[in-house]
Amino acid sequence: MPKPIEALDRPSLERRYRRMRLATVILAGVSLLLVAALGSQGLQGRGAAKPDSSASQGENNGNAGAGSGTDADTAAQSCPVVDRLEEGDPRALGDIDAPVVLHEWTDFRCPYCASFSRDTLPVLIEEYVETGKVRLEIHDAALVGGENSILIASASRAAGEQGKYFEFYDEVYHAPETAKDANGEFNLPTLVAFAKKAGVSDIEKFTEAVESGKFEADVRAETAEAQSIGVTGVPFFATTGCGQVMSGAQPVDTFREQLDAAVAAAEQK
Repeated sequence: MPKPIEALDRPSLERRYRRMRLATVILAGVSLLLVAALGSQGLQGRGAAKPDSSASQGENNGNAGAGSGTDADTAAQSCPVVDRLEEGDPRALGDIDAPVVLHEWTDFRCPYCASFSRDTLPVLIEEYVETGKVRLEIHDAALVGGENSILIASASRAAGEQGKYFEFYDEVYHAPETAKDANGEFNLPTLVAFAKKAGVSDIEKFTEAVESGKFEADVRAETAEAQSIGVTGVPFFATTGCGQVMSGAQPVDTFREQLDAAVAAAEQK
């Protein structure tokens, strides 16, 4: 059994402290190596720890980023994201024959989704959707606000049933904080008010669809599908064949860079 420190003579104390200093130096060196290794992994994505930062391409779904040749072909074959390409899809904007589809997974209770909707999406629609380069398809990923997210997404589909999905989408994402109730949620009367402002013509039909839970199962199924392919945070984006994958409300120039690359790759095929 080691002697207590007060029972040691000076030479023994010095030897013990030398050993302690050596152990401390070794532990510090190991810690620095671990930090460096973790840091290099984190730098593979653009600030992946931040909720509004870009994920490394393909990291979330296990697919490769944009490229050409075999790598790009492999990514397209293994990509779990499927372009809907349905005529009259109420949750899509743009030419069905556009070379690239940009998929957005969104939650109407997500502040970063709101930021993207207000600040970035209008620019992308003008520069890419309206010019025929990109088609936008929206997916539900009710991951933030629990049952209230399910309710709002269901209401958005009810508005879409009457051709007003994106108008309702804008009303929700542009709503002031004062539109929320005491729990920070959007209740049914508020959603009905949004529908009226969005131009939904048959409010009774809209209200009945929301109250009956007509679209809730679809929202839950799409949310589960999003999770199964690796969407763990919103907003989340992927282009056709997972050529580009991004997470967060990125600056518009980041979207331009990614979409330009996706369109260029599509035109080379």
